[in-house]
Amino acid sequence: MKIFENIINHKVSTITADELLKYADQFKISINRKQAGKIAEYLRGKKVNIFKDAERAALIKEIARAAGPETAKEVNKLFIQFTKQ
Repeated sequence: MKIFENIINHKVSTITADELLKYADQFKISINRKQAGKIAEYLRGKKVNIFKDAERAALIKEIARAAGPETAKEVNKLFIQFTKQ
C-alpha cells in the first residue's frame, strides 16, 4: 500500500492544470481553468502526504488562501477520492 501512496503523492506534487481539470471532471468536482492553474502552481514541488489528515488539512488551508475556500473544498473532495482508491 505504501507504494500506492507514494505514487499518488508524487502525482499531486507534479500535477498540471490540465491534469487537475481532467481529474476534477472525472470525479465531478467543480473547478475552472484559472483555479486549476493556481492550485497546480501551488502544489508543484510540495512534499505532502495527502493520506495523513493533518498534512492534507494544512495543504487545503494553503489552497484556500491561494484559490479561495470554495475551491479548496472542492480540491479536498478530489484528494479524498484519491485516497479512497
